[in-house]
Amino acid sequence: MRYAAEPAFVLHARPWRETSLLVEVLSADHGRIGLVARGVQGPKRQPLRAALQPLQSIRFDAVQKGELAQLSAAEAVDAAPLLHGDAALAAFYVNELCLRLAPRHVPQPELHAAYAQVRERLRAGEGLAWTLRRFERDLLEALGVGLAFALDAEGGRVDPAARYRLDPEEGPRRLRSERAGERRDTATGRALLALAADTLPEAEDLASLRLPLRAVLLHHLGGRGLKSWDMLGELGRLAAAPASAQA
Repeated sequence: MRYAAEPAFVLHARPWRETSLLVEVLSADHGRIGLVARGVQGPKRQPLRAALQPLQSIRFDAVQKGELAQLSAAEAVDAAPLLHGDAALAAFYVNELCLRLAPRHVPQPELHAAYAQVRERLRAGEGLAWTLRRFERDLLEALGVGLAFALDAEGGRVDPAARYRLDPEEGPRRLRSERAGERRDTATGRALLALAADTLPEAEDLASLRLPLRAVLLHHLGGRGLKSWDMLGELGRLAAAPASAQA
């Protein structure tokens, strides 16, 4: 199979052998694609190397040979967001989620669109916690495992005054007791309704979404966590900051 001027976002690139790179990209029409970029070292290939950095929007030419495609050309479509600190960690988290959950060679137009949106939100410096919660919601929806956050597992309307666990298969399940420690992994009904309506919740409600959504993601990750979660030290240092990168 040949790819010609295929639009994609670069998710990851790592050195391979002495002069090459292994690159993972996310395209709309073909999903996640692994590329071999040969001979990209040296001053004459610097524009190509620059185009193969994570978050970069590119168009590429390649020929699929087995699991990996042989890259023949790639050019940057625009300037990738220049991110630092927590925003850079948030981008790493977004890319890792796509790498782990997006299947190879399966069309992903909705995920490609969600990635484009989160990329621009990171570029604009929008609140990171809300940016990531929205992307997690959109990622699950794009992969066909989304939840109806405004409805509980029994089909009733979520109560804004209640708290809920998120069942990865059935959606919000109301917390029936208030035993010590049980609230930690639950989201407020207000937060779930806000997420469903794409309306920024209050800081306390927004913070309540992180762990329940993480549990859903962990289920779909097969129980194996993300490097970004470890890198951020379970994000305890950011827990009190409503605009922080709570991945």
